[in-house]
Amino acid sequence: MKHLAQRLMALIGLVTILALTGAPAVQAQQVNPTERAVTEDQLFQTLQGDQMVAGRVSIPDERASGLIKPGNKSWAGLHTGTVRFLTIAAIVGAVVVLGLFYLIRGRIRIDGKMSGVRILRFSAVERFAHWLMAGSFVVLALTGLNLVLGRMLILPWLGEGAFSTMTVWGKLAHNYIGPAFMVGLVLSFLVWVSHNIPDKVDANWLAQGGGLVKKGVHPPAKKFNAGQKIIFWSVTLGGTALSVTGFMLIFPAIAGAQADWQFYQLIHGLVAAGLSFIIIAHIYIGSVGMEGAFDAMGKGDVDLNWAKEHHSLWVEEVQANQAEKITPAKSAQPAE
Repeated sequence: MKHLAQRLMALIGLVTILALTGAPAVQAQQVNPTERAVTEDQLFQTLQGDQMVAGRVSIPDERASGLIKPGNKSWAGLHTGTVRFLTIAAIVGAVVVLGLFYLIRGRIRIDGKMSGVRILRFSAVERFAHWLMAGSFVVLALTGLNLVLGRMLILPWLGEGAFSTMTVWGKLAHNYIGPAFMVGLVLSFLVWVSHNIPDKVDANWLAQGGGLVKKGVHPPAKKFNAGQKIIFWSVTLGGTALSVTGFMLIFPAIAGAQADWQFYQLIHGLVAAGLSFIIIAHIYIGSVGMEGAFDAMGKGDVDLNWAKEHHSLWVEEVQANQAEKITPAKSAQPAE
C-alpha cells in the first residue's frame, strides 16, 4: 500500500511538470509515418518531362533546392555531344579548308611590283577598335574551348592539378575580358557600319569570286569588299549574341528559370563555334593568305598597287578627295 501511494505521487508530479513546461499532450490517434512520404509511383510521375524533385533550402536561391531533374541529363548530353561535335567540326573544318586552299591557290600576291607609295588604310581609332576586339576574342575563344574540349583533350596529358588551375584562371579571364570584347564590338560597329552597307558592287565581287580563285582577276571594291562585309555583319550579330548570352551566364539570377539559363548556354556555345570558323578564315587571309594585307591593321597604311588591285573604287575616292584638298583656290577677280 505504501509503495502504491509513492508511485501515485510520482505520476502526479510527472504530469504536473509536463503541464508547467508546456510539453505537448499525447495524441489519441497515432500518425502514420509513411502517410506523407513520396511513393515510387509519385516519384516516377514527377520525373516526367522537365519537372524535378525538389527539397527545401534556407538560402535565397530557390533553384538550389533541385535534387533530381531528368532535363539536366538531356542538356548535358546536348552540351557534351552536339556542341562539342560542332566546335571540333568548325575548327578542324576551317584548318582543312584553308590548308587545301593554300595548296591549290597558294598565297595571293600582287600582280605587279610594290609601288613604294603608301596610302592610309585605317586610322589609329579603327585599328584600336579592331585589335581590342580581336585580342579579347582570342582569349575568350581559347578559354571557352578549354571549357568545352579541355576535359577530353587537355586533362589526360596535363594532369588534374595543372588542368584545374588553368581552368580556374581561364574562367576568370573569360568572365573579365568579356567586357573588353563588348567595347571593341561597339567601337568597330560605329566606325565601320557606314562602309558595310551591301550594294550592287558586292554582287559583282561575289560573282567573280572576289579574285581569290583565279589569278589576275581583281573585281572593283570600295573600302570593304563583299567578303569583308560578310565578316563584319557576322562578327557584329554573332558578337552581340555572345555578349547577351554571356551576360546572362555570368548573372544567372537575371536569366530567370534554369531552363532559360541552359538555353543561353546552348546558344552561346553554338554561336561561338560558328564565329570561330569565320574568324580563323579572316586571320588566314589577313596574314599569310594575302601579300600586303597585314599592313592594313599592322601599320595602318598599305602599298598603293595592293590597294588598287583589291579596293580600286576606294582608292579612286581617296585620290579624288586628296585632289580637292590640294587644288589651289581660284584667284579673286579684281573689282572694276
